[in-house]
Amino acid sequence: MFIDSVEILVSSGKGGAGAVSFRKEKFVINGGPDGGDGGKGGDVYFKVDRNTNTLSHFRGHKVFKAHNGKPGMGCNRYGKKGDDLIIVVPPGTQVFDVQNNILLLDLVEEGELVLFLKGGKGGLGNVHFKSSTNQRPTYAQLGLSGIEKKVRLELKLIADVGLVGFPNVGKSTLISVLSNAKPEIANYEFTTLIPSLGIVSIDEYQSFVMADIPGIISGASDGKGLGIKFLQHIERTRFLLFVLDVANHRSLVEQFRILREELRIFSEDLSSKPYGIMFSKIDANENIEILEEFLRTFGFLFKEEKPFCWLKQEKDSFGRTIKGDEPLFAIGVSSISAKNLEILKFFLYQNIKED
Repeated sequence: MFIDSVEILVSSGKGGAGAVSFRKEKFVINGGPDGGDGGKGGDVYFKVDRNTNTLSHFRGHKVFKAHNGKPGMGCNRYGKKGDDLIIVVPPGTQVFDVQNNILLLDLVEEGELVLFLKGGKGGLGNVHFKSSTNQRPTYAQLGLSGIEKKVRLELKLIADVGLVGFPNVGKSTLISVLSNAKPEIANYEFTTLIPSLGIVSIDEYQSFVMADIPGIISGASDGKGLGIKFLQHIERTRFLLFVLDVANHRSLVEQFRILREELRIFSEDLSSKPYGIMFSKIDANENIEILEEFLRTFGFLFKEEKPFCWLKQEKDSFGRTIKGDEPLFAIGVSSISAKNLEILKFFLYQNIKED
């Protein structure tokens, strides 16, 4: 099960109480106070581990508490410090304070270990309270309580490339043939119910991570469908790939306009990321004029590299540098026949590498 948001209660350990004790040894007359201090309560840490990729292990475990410090003892012996608690989370986890919805931690880097809550201080033993006027103190401090906080963990998957498209346009098939991901694939909409990550290998030493989310539909920003719920997972991606289906009942122009608008409503930052366009299922319609007409409709300026492959021109016919919101490439792909798959991998990797 994929769980991307969960609330948990986290507590650091309480400090141990100081000891009330007096020195009692043979041949030592009227020994003074020798009560030791209590041990410090355990701290709470968050640790990022890329071997974990969901929050599902928090589903049946909602309370996390570090150990309390041990009480002090006689002969000036200190109590043992409480064991620290390390909570392991996947990269991309954000920690929010439930009470006021403030972002407390943004955990991204692999191996990152962050102190979250400090344990309570141990109490002082009675040895600290002796004086010329009170040579037999009969009291010691209690340890300080730990800190308790209710937090919400939210996971935003970290990927280099995020796939954006309507349901059943071929995103799951694409990620299954390009990477090691094994999403459910079927001939009906909303087959993808949870996001999936896949590692796309370029060669023995180079690769990138691709993320597939449930399909987006018109009105997603108003709560329709599933995709908008998971758009947060591609907020961290460096590059977006719009997957437009040439066999869909919607035109290519309609698909693109709706997807761009839904992304803009959800997040201006997400909609401003660099992107490319992939025309899926071109084996169902190899009419290249339909694809070129789509590019002309939006005024995209491209130079043709290979059949069904276009790259953005750097300059227009007047020699001016082209600026504005344009895809960096457009390519027609068939995941079934593997047409242009290797070229797509190259295009994606080049744009990630140059980002």
